[in-house]
Amino acid sequence: MAMGTSGLLLFWLLRVLIVSAGKMKIVEEPNTYGLNNPFLSQVNRLQPKIKPAAISGPAQMHRLSGKCFSMTESAYKYEFCPFHNITQHEQTFRWNAYSGILGIWQEWEIENNTFVGMWMKEGDSCGTRNRQTKVLLKCGPSHKLVQVSEPNTCIYSLRFETPLVCHPHSLLVYPNLKKELQNRWDQVEQSLYDGLITQQGYRKLLRAIFEDAGYLKTTGEKPAEQDPEEQNHSQETVGSCNEERNKLSAEVQRLKDLLTSHNISFTIPTEAPKLTEHQSPRNQQLRGDLGLRDDAH
Repeated sequence: MAMGTSGLLLFWLLRVLIVSAGKMKIVEEPNTYGLNNPFLSQVNRLQPKIKPAAISGPAQMHRLSGKCFSMTESAYKYEFCPFHNITQHEQTFRWNAYSGILGIWQEWEIENNTFVGMWMKEGDSCGTRNRQTKVLLKCGPSHKLVQVSEPNTCIYSLRFETPLVCHPHSLLVYPNLKKELQNRWDQVEQSLYDGLITQQGYRKLLRAIFEDAGYLKTTGEKPAEQDPEEQNHSQETVGSCNEERNKLSAEVQRLKDLLTSHNISFTIPTEAPKLTEHQSPRNQQLRGDLGLRDDAH
């Protein structure tokens, strides 16, 4: 009888354990508040401070709009979405794993008539500043992020390879400008060559062209703020210069005729070739700007 009671108790105990096991939840890995939290939407995790700037720059690069490219380095995953933003996701299971924005598309970095990098700014707060990232463009067989670093606190540098920049002229600024802006650049180059403007004035005028093209953010500093005399000179066109040259040539000829009529000998220096509206002392297709940089970077 005792044996039967023990067997019955054992039966009921096993049944209770089986039912309890069916209600138990086995946690295979801890959840996180950041990257792996399914209850926190991506919108709440990544809140941009500003909207991305308009798409601009080399026409072929516009094909990358709407696409994203990622890479994982150490414990972080980086995702680059051209003309949108750059994000960083900590690949750990800590409850507060970081997942945030390292920068939002703002403007190009231009050096010597060449698009060399894309600036992503106004990312997540980092102390007293906001995170920002410069994406350097390099030739490569495929679209991919290949390197990431943090040369300064909260300022990142990413290297992006793409076949879209492999052609020698693929990143030149001048060919991507509208005809009106190309003509303005031609006039600025001619004014610099003729000594009508200083290097500082040249840089201001050139930056204004890039701002009007949407390649650089507007700083609020307009060319009209330059020296009035320099401003008047910069507005002179090649045509007006040639008109003045023609007047001087006519005066020289009059003086030559006068000297000849009085049998007075003279020597004529070699005359420099006349420039037309379609000529410039610099190469028309590979026009450069002597290395324009945004000092704010």
